[in-house]
Amino acid sequence: MKQQIISAARKHILFLPQAIKQMSRPDRMITADEIKEAVFSGEIIEEYPEDQRGENYLVCHVKQNRSIHIVCSPKTEYLAIVTAYLPSLDQWSLDFKVRR
Repeated sequence: MKQQIISAARKHILFLPQAIKQMSRPDRMITADEIKEAVFSGEIIEEYPEDQRGENYLVCHVKQNRSIHIVCSPKTEYLAIVTAYLPSLDQWSLDFKVRR
């Protein structure tokens, strides 16, 4: 799974409109570089194999006390970034890897 994500990302990363909207919120300001780092270094914490858009994965990446979650969908020619957000402790465990 992780290798499939990385392989797709090496070809091209496509940011879907919802991802751009969520990344650019003033309270988030998630950069494309942060997304790329999460793709290559993050950990898959949930899988959504039955999603209507195709299989999706929730990836968590923590760096310098900033945790980012991205939902991505590997395709043959690219990796689609469906959305990205900063998880909150009221919905996630302290390590941001398990839903409450």
